[in-house]
Amino acid sequence: MSSQATRRVRPRRSSRWVPGNQFELLENGEEFFPAVFEAIRGARQEVLLETFILFDDKIGRALHAALLDAARRGVEVHVLVDGFGSPDLPDAFITELVQAGVHFRVFDPGGRRLFGQRLNVLRRMHRKIVVVDGELGFIGGINYSADHVADFGPQAKQDWAVRVRGPVVAHMHRFARRAVLTKEERRRAQRAPLAQLPAAGSADAIFVTRDNEQHTTAIERHYLIALRAARERVVIANAYFFPGWRLVRALRRAARRGVQVSLILQGEPDMPIVKTAANLLYDHLLRAGVRVYEYCDRPLHGKVALVDDEWSTVGSSNLDPLSLSLNLEANVVIRDRAFNALLHQRLQKLMCDSCNEVTPEPQGAWEGLRLLRGYCVYHLMRWFPTWAGWLPQHRPSISLVRAEAHEAGGAR
Repeated sequence: MSSQATRRVRPRRSSRWVPGNQFELLENGEEFFPAVFEAIRGARQEVLLETFILFDDKIGRALHAALLDAARRGVEVHVLVDGFGSPDLPDAFITELVQAGVHFRVFDPGGRRLFGQRLNVLRRMHRKIVVVDGELGFIGGINYSADHVADFGPQAKQDWAVRVRGPVVAHMHRFARRAVLTKEERRRAQRAPLAQLPAAGSADAIFVTRDNEQHTTAIERHYLIALRAARERVVIANAYFFPGWRLVRALRRAARRGVQVSLILQGEPDMPIVKTAANLLYDHLLRAGVRVYEYCDRPLHGKVALVDDEWSTVGSSNLDPLSLSLNLEANVVIRDRAFNALLHQRLQKLMCDSCNEVTPEPQGAWEGLRLLRGYCVYHLMRWFPTWAGWLPQHRPSISLVRAEAHEAGGAR
């Protein structure tokens, strides 16, 4: 076999379990924001931050202050926001960061509108990652906006993230660093060895990302592997749930072989279409033995799951066509009994205290219509990875905001 063929079959580094990590579960903004802001204030050399949403509200301004302080202390600070998720940041908000030395980038800023509607809705940078000094990482589903803390009111979001220490942070750092490098710098970085961080705990982990080039199904594949191996329990809490047929089939098969499969979905959605889409799947899942719980305290924004007593995942990826086939996402997959047990405890409390369990609709006069609906949904899910590929494609740009251009009113 040629050396070229050998390279093709060698497993990617990102597919390997990395031992020696520590994960701390952070629930909602009350736990997440203080931890991130403290880490940024303590940064000595570098801060890398990626987020879908950054708003000019009390949370965004607190992050702004922490980033300003770090940059003024000589820390190298890189921020990447999504052009669709963060479209209306004031000029003064960005200019002050840039003038302090923050490298502020916007992913696909395309601001064109049609009848008042933004057109750059597809293939978004949906990741939420922070890496400080290459040693401490954060990843999850929480954006930098006030609707992630309880005092926002009834529309405050329920969500999770993790604080990460250990060797897997080096993988997160290398990935986030490449996102802010030029093409030539990325080529040089590919030849650089991965940083060797000391063990911080007993958890094995994989940092896994989804893109529209090489890793189009990476996160979905990890879910499928775990579901097919499940023997006792599966709990998934996911805000935007309309997965492809392979995931639905894996859930149904797990339930039918005796695995207790529980889904926590939105009962008070921030967008009504979310619940409508998930409802189309309820009958199909319930009749296979899957238990569905609707979280009704406030909008659910989480993207977490656990299988049996060891496997867990936390990240930015929903289980819907946008996350699984279009957006750029990042999750961490964790193999650790203690973390799994804590996450299960939190989700169990949610199901008991804040959810309504959905019961199957009785058979009746509309049974034929329900079967037809299930047939249509089946084929929609079965083929959505294919039709998603037909949607408009482009290579999004990452624009670095320059102080002189921004002061003169240049495009972000």
